[in-house]
Amino acid sequence: MKSLLHVSAVAVACGWAAPSNAQSDAGPDEAAVAQELAAMRAEMARMAARIDTLEGQLDQAQAKADNVTQSAAVATQTANTAAGKAEAGKGPAIAFKGAPEIKAEGGWSFKPRGRLQYDTGFVDAPDSTGRDDGWGSNVRRARLGVQGTMPGGFGYKFEVDVANSDVSVTDALISYEAGDLEVSVGQFNNFQSLEELTSSLHTSFIERAAFTDAFGFIRRVGVGAQYGKGDVLIQAGLFSDNMDALSNRNWSTDARVVFLPKLGDAQLHLGGSVHYRSYQTGSTVRYRQRPLVAFTDERFINTGNLAANSETGFGLEGAIISGPFHAAAEAYWQKLDRPGALADPDFFGGYAEVGYFLTKGDTRGYKAGVFDRVKPANPVGKGGMGSVQVNLRYDYLDLVDAGIVGGQQNGLYLALAWKPTDYTMLLANYGKLEYDDAVFAAANGDRSYGVDSFGLRAQIDF
Repeated sequence: MKSLLHVSAVAVACGWAAPSNAQSDAGPDEAAVAQELAAMRAEMARMAARIDTLEGQLDQAQAKADNVTQSAAVATQTANTAAGKAEAGKGPAIAFKGAPEIKAEGGWSFKPRGRLQYDTGFVDAPDSTGRDDGWGSNVRRARLGVQGTMPGGFGYKFEVDVANSDVSVTDALISYEAGDLEVSVGQFNNFQSLEELTSSLHTSFIERAAFTDAFGFIRRVGVGAQYGKGDVLIQAGLFSDNMDALSNRNWSTDARVVFLPKLGDAQLHLGGSVHYRSYQTGSTVRYRQRPLVAFTDERFINTGNLAANSETGFGLEGAIISGPFHAAAEAYWQKLDRPGALADPDFFGGYAEVGYFLTKGDTRGYKAGVFDRVKPANPVGKGGMGSVQVNLRYDYLDLVDAGIVGGQQNGLYLALAWKPTDYTMLLANYGKLEYDDAVFAAANGDRSYGVDSFGLRAQIDF
């Protein structure tokens, strides 16, 4: 079309030019006509020039349109390629939960983990007992490890404790999860007691209830399974010994059932456990406990070594969390079967506690049948002061029965816990312990007296 216009304009201009030249000698009227024709020729020439200009601009516009079309095609192809790659597989994602947690497609994940707990304080016992009391301190726990998952529902966890220069394995396990069922093989905590299964990072006091340590609740090598669905959790396992003392001759089995419904906004916890352990011939056991803190080696109640064929334990546990308030209680009976005609003692331990957050919006954590991490609603660094919690506990342990006089311990404990952030805590504890039939006599042979205990803990984990 643009070429046709151009040719037509030139043709008209040329057609009018010939008559103008032919009539150059004409009269006045003809001269006027000639002037008009000349003007028309000039106008047509300008039109031809304008058409040339428009043709050039049209060529440029067409070239730009072609470039845009080509760029759009390239962009579409690139987007399709990127989308295809994204669909084929996403790159690793990194989250931060105290330490980097890396997750990749297919179920892969990896996270380093660790904790450091430093304790200091004092124990004050009657001078006439001759016990080594006063100030003390220790690195209660210094753990490093890793945990993660692998494709197919498999997981792993490995952790060592290097506190006080003693290296020991804590958790070392491989797990497999299929729906609501999880199976674990390796070394891990047996299924005994709410207090024992709650991580040391999340307990109310600087040490767990007296019976958990006295009755030998520790990690052992074995296989365990747990099934959790709705408000019910069932755990059971078969175990040998701790990695540090594998004889492969002692064995135990543990089972625990927990009912954990929600009552409105409140979390309820009701549970029970059973424990049986068989000892190889000639074995002995010893039940004893420190006065609240672990940086002293003094134990005012102690059965001494007792010959043992087996032991059987039964536990009951209950707790409730409602906003800033929580309460928990446990009772545990341990029966020792001794060889021959020796009498079989029944020992008992238990505790009851209440706690309350003084800071607004804070509550105690709970997950999968145990107490979990407290996450301050207003942590330090985000305009707040963290969480502040007060806890009060009565703790009881009785190691007197069937002619065995290991002593009785009644403890009243007060704790103040400050968590500036999710992964840091400062904890202060005071304990007033009253003993009867203590293993150490005071003046005049008196075995009933009081001991004061105070502990401070600085804690960080990742």
